[in-house]
Amino acid sequence: MTTSIRHIAKLAGTSVSSVSRVLNNSGYASPELRDRVEAAIRTLNYTPSKGARMLRGAPSRMIGLMLPSIEVPFFGILAHAIEQELFQHGYQTLICSTAENMDHEIRYISMLLAQRVDGVIVASAFGSTEHFGVLRDAHIPIIAIDRELNGIADDAVMADHEEGGRLMARHLIDLGHRAIAIVGAPAHSQPIQLRLQGITAEMAKDAIAPAIVAMAEEHSFAETYRLARELLASRAGVTAIIGTTDVSAIAAIHAIQDRGFSVPNDYSVVGFDDLPEAAYVFPRLTTVAQPIRDVGRQAARLLEALIEEHQTGGESRQGAIVKVPVTLIERDSTGPVRS
Repeated sequence: MTTSIRHIAKLAGTSVSSVSRVLNNSGYASPELRDRVEAAIRTLNYTPSKGARMLRGAPSRMIGLMLPSIEVPFFGILAHAIEQELFQHGYQTLICSTAENMDHEIRYISMLLAQRVDGVIVASAFGSTEHFGVLRDAHIPIIAIDRELNGIADDAVMADHEEGGRLMARHLIDLGHRAIAIVGAPAHSQPIQLRLQGITAEMAKDAIAPAIVAMAEEHSFAETYRLARELLASRAGVTAIIGTTDVSAIAAIHAIQDRGFSVPNDYSVVGFDDLPEAAYVFPRLTTVAQPIRDVGRQAARLLEALIEEHQTGGESRQGAIVKVPVTLIERDSTGPVRS
């Protein structure tokens, strides 16, 4: 026999309307009532019909998470933090990896609309935001993460990328480095551009400029390793390399060592992110740490609050940009300029 909410109400000793409030997370239900209903749901192994809930206009309890690539370690960690935070509050996460492809983004947007998601967290790979307008027109709350989504997202949560760029440059300058190269990818990424702005602004304070800027379109170890090899072959007198990400910095370390040089005796290297690998590579990587999991959790909590505002008819408010502080973690890959 199919279990219905009437069976749950009978077992929990409450009304059908009370069970409905708990299932749809709508209206007030005391903690004691919620515990009884949830215990009855578990006992009866009840799974609500998604289609029926949608027909009633109930929240889907689903969130769309759109990221450029979950193959990139940063986005993998970010996705895990967001998914776990949302799961703890009763949401399911639909993870969309767009492969930095505009057509993929557009197709995923259509899919999220069809699934009637309650909200979306998005890190778009592109500056254009027009294709996200359909989400805004459908009154779906949107939080941008790791970068802004001007005119579309209600809020944005991101590390202070520009300040991180300044920290990388200042650390090397204080060690005496003046011939500093930059290796990184992808060139079109908003966070990377902000880091570059911070780097060049900090170097300009000492009347110096990057010796070489080598940027690729693809964010991968292989591509940034190739760029670092070419940089070393150019014999440009470089003494330090800034990797715009930890992956880029680690690729540079491998390129330096494969050419028979030493880090940091011949070249200092600094990265950005503080991925777990940063502490495992040899030598251990000096890097700007952004609290990846904290960024993800903050974005999830902001979206949850925004969904609540929309569902209860709260007043609309001005969107905010939350910049999470970054810190320099000094390890073994940087040292004083060689004489």
